[in-house]
Amino acid sequence: MNQKPGNDFSTNNTKLLEERLRRYEDEVGQISSKSTLIDRVSYLRKKRENDVSKTIINIEDSRNFDLCFVLDCTDSMSPYIEATKEHILKVASYVNRHNSKFKFWVGFCGYRDHYDYDRLQILNFTNSLEKFKIYITNKVMAKGGGDVAEDVLGGLNAAITEMTWSNPTRILIHIGDAPPHGRRFTKFNDDYPNGDPNGLTAESVLKKMKLKKILYYFGKINDSTDVMLNVFREIIGDLPVFDLMTMGDNPELLVDKFCKATSSAIFSSITLTTTLRNSESIYSLQQKKLHINPHEPDWTTHPEKTGKLLCCIPPRTLAEVKDEYYFTNSSFIEQDIFFKLAPQPFSVGTERYAYFALDTSLGQANKLVIKKYHDIKIGTIERYLESVEIFNIAYFFSTKFNIAVERVGINKKVTFIDVKVLYDETDNTYYSVEKYINNANSKNLM
Repeated sequence: MNQKPGNDFSTNNTKLLEERLRRYEDEVGQISSKSTLIDRVSYLRKKRENDVSKTIINIEDSRNFDLCFVLDCTDSMSPYIEATKEHILKVASYVNRHNSKFKFWVGFCGYRDHYDYDRLQILNFTNSLEKFKIYITNKVMAKGGGDVAEDVLGGLNAAITEMTWSNPTRILIHIGDAPPHGRRFTKFNDDYPNGDPNGLTAESVLKKMKLKKILYYFGKINDSTDVMLNVFREIIGDLPVFDLMTMGDNPELLVDKFCKATSSAIFSSITLTTTLRNSESIYSLQQKKLHINPHEPDWTTHPEKTGKLLCCIPPRTLAEVKDEYYFTNSSFIEQDIFFKLAPQPFSVGTERYAYFALDTSLGQANKLVIKKYHDIKIGTIERYLESVEIFNIAYFFSTKFNIAVERVGINKKVTFIDVKVLYDETDNTYYSVEKYINNANSKNLM
């Protein structure tokens, strides 16, 4: 690689700063052309601080969530209804133990089949766990059902449209052991082979769910719902499925599985809502998860690309870290690079794709991980520069921390992966790039 100190993809840092300011100004509206460079930096810094404050408020709001259980309540579901009743207090205790600031409201929607008495049973959201438990105990019984299929779409539709969803994070956990009506979903005995007799379709129901920003999770009991899940995936993308299958009569195991599934749904939903804030983004992310390839490609079949790496000189003192102009005024190092990039990501997180890549610059192949933000326009560098700045600040403090703990005899160190910006000259695209770590969990790479 050829290193060119002081070269910021063009020739000087002022040009880079101007580019970054223009990108910020595009976000917040035009600033007077008479403003000085320092004035523009100061104004945009304040705007960013306001954005951070709003984000903190959004994070706090996202801790409040609605949790709805949608259950098939026909004869075969008796142990699952009992487990729903028994596990909710355990889940509440678990959530409070991990974050006492979480507040949640729990609701219930039970469904049976079209000809059953009490086809739908609804308990609207309540913050009284005791009220929820009493309702399940006294009002909900496993009964009814005849053919294999049940009124799945009716139950989901009722939960979505008849319950009062009001909190920023909205979680629907659906548990059932039978598919909806219609040959689209099952080849087994079905009294309504043409589909829902009320005209509901998976598309119409799931569209309402997306519009209400409700996150869907499914508890799988047997394989009869596999076709249904595939249809749902075609509509809303990848969806979390929890294994609730049990062998034999073991209620404690079933309650434990319920607790783990519900707790996982809660924490992953809060993370998604906090990060993406909007249901379109969340469901777009779920669609993207369908197109990942976890396997490293055959590199001999992929062309070599040319690009440039950009990294900044790390701050050496606390004063430099605190200097609001350090990263805009500091020198950068530019490096030429030859590389190969996998055509599909091997993982996708709430903000970025992760791709396998090879650095072929030195005549030998060194593995890399290249990351790309979901929502970044081609040719946009700002978010990637921010990731480099975050790394350098974290690296500075981790170095100081490691020195301090070594003084007191603690033989443990905190390390961060070095992050650089990569510019792909072949298609005018920016990425962040890191060294590949063997045996790293792909979720931890995001």
